[in-house]
Amino acid sequence: MAEKFDAIIIGTGQAGPSMAQRMTGEGLKVAIIERKLFGGTCVNVGCIPTKTLVASARAAYMARRGGEFGVVIEGEIKVDMKAVKARKDVIVQQSNQGVTNWMKNMDNLSVYEGHGRLESANTVRVNGALLEAEKIILNVGGRALVPEMPGIDEIDYFTNSNIMDVDFLPEHLIIVGGSYIGLEFAQIYRRFGSRVTVIQKGDRLIPRDDPEVSEAVKDILENEGIEIRLQAECVAFAKRDGKVVVSASCTPSGGSGDNSSDENGNEEIVGSHVLLAVGRIPNTDDLGLAAAGVETDRRGFITVDDQLATNVPGIWEIGDANGRGAFTHTSYNDYEILAANMFDNDPRRVSDRIMAYGLFIDPPLGRVGMTEAEVRASGRPALTGKMMMARVGRARERSETQGFMQVFIDAETKRILGAAILGIGGDEIIHSLLDIMYADAPYTVIQRAMHTHPTVSELIPTMLADLKPL
Repeated sequence: MAEKFDAIIIGTGQAGPSMAQRMTGEGLKVAIIERKLFGGTCVNVGCIPTKTLVASARAAYMARRGGEFGVVIEGEIKVDMKAVKARKDVIVQQSNQGVTNWMKNMDNLSVYEGHGRLESANTVRVNGALLEAEKIILNVGGRALVPEMPGIDEIDYFTNSNIMDVDFLPEHLIIVGGSYIGLEFAQIYRRFGSRVTVIQKGDRLIPRDDPEVSEAVKDILENEGIEIRLQAECVAFAKRDGKVVVSASCTPSGGSGDNSSDENGNEEIVGSHVLLAVGRIPNTDDLGLAAAGVETDRRGFITVDDQLATNVPGIWEIGDANGRGAFTHTSYNDYEILAANMFDNDPRRVSDRIMAYGLFIDPPLGRVGMTEAEVRASGRPALTGKMMMARVGRARERSETQGFMQVFIDAETKRILGAAILGIGGDEIIHSLLDIMYADAPYTVIQRAMHTHPTVSELIPTMLADLKPL
């Protein structure tokens, strides 16, 4: 006989625990299921550990730059990788344990540790127990994509998950994938002291962004000695003399080294380790969706409407596996949308949100709204403003002058359509523009604001005062 609940939540990523708290707070009897690590990707193998590594890598980078600031450090700057990992593990453990304790001590919440699978539209089986509820919330997240590539089964490789176990310095890390995850790890390990090569299938890095942003990011990374190979249309792997050989038909683009070509003319890159960062797939292949009649798209993402309901009444999907956002903040926003509709009589929708994200290299990229390509494709009359970071006093004072900021404005409504800030503090500063967009206020609100000096943000009004037709 099934144990009955008012709601069952599968997954304890960014959205699931908050949904559990809201539901139990409303007096519902709730079960939550976690098959592995409480807190999901972000807490354990995503945002928190990677940004902890970014901080350690920046400390090493700034120590090496000490002479630029008149700081003399005698001897070679060394990185203790075991200490780096230990620091990261402590911070991750704090977050993981926080979520674990939160769940296990929540009133009206039953915690099941195991793999939950749907057996019907209102039942879930976990560890042999059958649970039943009229409401089922899926928060199952995603994992690293490992595509079929020649030789991939012959080598050992890292993904964003198992690279968190590394407590040594790879001699030469070859990263396959030139988007957010791959580029963050590229700079992290280059600053730790590894030789790093990034292999990207397309003709530029971070292809969802505008070409100008992609090129600037490429310059930043190459300035630190990261080797980048673009247009790698065919990637293959092999072992040779204890090394990993990655071959690709690609056009060399910066960098140097002892790379060679095979008998077919394909460039061969010989390294010590490989990191695959070629995308993410949803954890929906072993969830029992067919038994419940839940539909997915061709990539395996669960199909949801604008209020996160699946095609089956009483089942919702919040988080990465619905394909409506691949970030921790979009997952949490999914929870807010679902809770508002379920309990507050507030018809919030996914389409109401303005997309925003960051690339946490150093200096970071903050992005919000439409890209230049999207603005042009819309056909609307638009204005644009641009400010190079080299013109920003605060950036010059800190010798952090790489990058630029750019904004796109609707010429008729004066609303901000989108913006990119690649430069010191860009991941934080971008929110001053995002908040104006959510307020549906004209750009003149921030353009006429008095900002404190000396800051990076104070140049946003200056940029907005010098708009030109796009």
